[in-house]
Amino acid sequence: MAVTLAEVAARAGVSTATVSRVLNGNYPVAEGTRERVLRAVAELEYVVNGPASALANASSDLVGILVNDLADPFFGIMAAAAQRAIGDPGPSARHGGPGPRKLAVVCGTEGSPEQELDCLTLLRRQRAAAVILTGGTVDSAVHSAALAERLRRMAADGTRVVLCGRPPLPPAGAEGGRDRGVKGPEGPGGTGSGVVTLEFDNRGGAQALTEHLLELGHRRIGYLAGPEGRTTTRHRLEGHLRALHGGRGRPGDLPPPVAHCGYDRASGYQGARELLGAAPGLTAIAAANDAVALGARAALRERGLRVPEDVSVAGFDDLPFSADAALTTVRLPLREVGGWAGRLAVGHQLPPEGGVSTVRAELVVRDTTAPPPSTPPTVVAWADG
Repeated sequence: MAVTLAEVAARAGVSTATVSRVLNGNYPVAEGTRERVLRAVAELEYVVNGPASALANASSDLVGILVNDLADPFFGIMAAAAQRAIGDPGPSARHGGPGPRKLAVVCGTEGSPEQELDCLTLLRRQRAAAVILTGGTVDSAVHSAALAERLRRMAADGTRVVLCGRPPLPPAGAEGGRDRGVKGPEGPGGTGSGVVTLEFDNRGGAQALTEHLLELGHRRIGYLAGPEGRTTTRHRLEGHLRALHGGRGRPGDLPPPVAHCGYDRASGYQGARELLGAAPGLTAIAAANDAVALGARAALRERGLRVPEDVSVAGFDDLPFSADAALTTVRLPLREVGGWAGRLAVGHQLPPEGGVSTVRAELVVRDTTAPPPSTPPTVVAWADG
């Protein structure tokens, strides 16, 4: 026979209302009382009636984590760190005592805006306690508006919403879909929307990486951007171009070559072949992420070009394999930010001021970048854009 709430209350010597407050974690309870209740729950092996509790409290013990591709280390690292934080019953940010445990469910969207919205609909039907959306999203005004509306409704229902490594939502009612950088309590992702945003500084990281190549003396820099139509792709490309147009180039420099490709090694290989075919005089290639950079290195080896003696190569993200490959890259604290998002999702940490925090990207210089050779490959012109 199932243990009842009343039996837990009797064992702890408190009222059933106090037991409910401890289990829900939404009211302050004295630490000694909390410990007695949790000890009684453990001793009696009390299990909360999940569906009934969800209906009563408009919330469940479920936290959804949305990722584009779980096999991609970029998303896997953040999702794993968030999942660990969600499963940790450690102290609530508001009352200091142990918070209730939650169950994290990872939802793969394959980068599809339709699947992203469908996952959110299912999580809302389950009255999810929180939802975390990781990484970039489709760079579309229509999807941005639909996503913002969906998330604001979930927040209004009491679901905690955390954007982890993606741009803030557009302001309520805004048209255009492009992030305008409006932040604050009533701005995108601010406390006025009920959504917390932990945004990566993709522009700043890409700018720092390209400035590093310019400072080494490179002027023929190819860029392997990610797939078109993604926010991360646009932001990193904007940072790269901002560095090139920042006055460091010389008069007469040819327009920078850019090739779009997927975020995987095979796509980086094909993209590098495209760049080398259009601009064989390149002395450096900056890649949108580390896997793309490894693909570029393979293409260079195939052409008999050495890294970094003939061509420097750099990536982005600083994934675990990047140190072994001695790859110059830009480090994003994926594990730390994933854990932060998990703690925010379950109320173990208070949101940043204004509801938005921009996470700094750090340049990491290793062995794949060096000054350009004194006699670079023959330079040929390429088409602008």
